[in-house]
Amino acid sequence: MFDGILRKPIDLATAPMGARLARAGVRADAVTLAGLALGLGAAGVIAAQGHLILALSLILASRIADGLDGAVARASQKTDFGGYLDITCDFIFYGAIPLAFALRNPENALPAAVLLASFYMNGATFLAYAIFSEKRHLAPRAADRARGDKSLHFTAGLAEGFETIAVFTAFCLWPASFAALSFGFAALCVASALARMALAKRAFGGAK
Repeated sequence: MFDGILRKPIDLATAPMGARLARAGVRADAVTLAGLALGLGAAGVIAAQGHLILALSLILASRIADGLDGAVARASQKTDFGGYLDITCDFIFYGAIPLAFALRNPENALPAAVLLASFYMNGATFLAYAIFSEKRHLAPRAADRARGDKSLHFTAGLAEGFETIAVFTAFCLWPASFAALSFGFAALCVASALARMALAKRAFGGAK
C-alpha cells in the first residue's frame, strides 16, 4: 500500500551507500544474501526464545540490506538473476518469521499457519500476474511504476513489503497480540490477492 510512496525516498537514501559499495567491489547478490542471513538470524533468535528486541534489530537490518542491494545493482550492473535472487530471498524471509513465532510458542501455530497460507495466496497471485503481464507485454500501471525499476512486473496491493515489516515489528513489540495481528494481516493479504485476481481477469480475460 505504501511501497510506492516510500520508493523514491528509499532510493535517494540508499543510492550513495550503494554507489560506495559498488566502487568497493561489493556485489548486489552478496548484499541480498547478507540480508537473508540477517532475516534468518532474526527468525532463529525468535524461535530460540531469544530477546525480541534483538530479533527486531536483525529484521530491520535485513530490510536495510534489501534496500541496498538494488542501489548496488543500479550503481554497477543489474542482472535477471539478481532480481530472481532478491524476490526469492524476500519470500524465504517472509515465511521464516511467522514460522519462528509458531516455534517459540505452540499457541501461535494456528494464526501463523493462517498467515502463511495468506502469504502463499498473495505471492502466487503476484508472481502469476508478473508472468502473464510479461507474456502479453503489458505496460505497468502508474501505481505499479511507482514501485521503481524492478526486474519483474510489480503490482500494487494492500499488503506489500512495508506493511509486512510493520506487522513483523508489531510481533516483536507486542508478542501477546500475535494471533490478532496475524489474523488481521492475513485478511489484508487475502483482500490483496482477490483484488489482484480481479485485475488479472480484466487484463487477461480475452483470448490471446
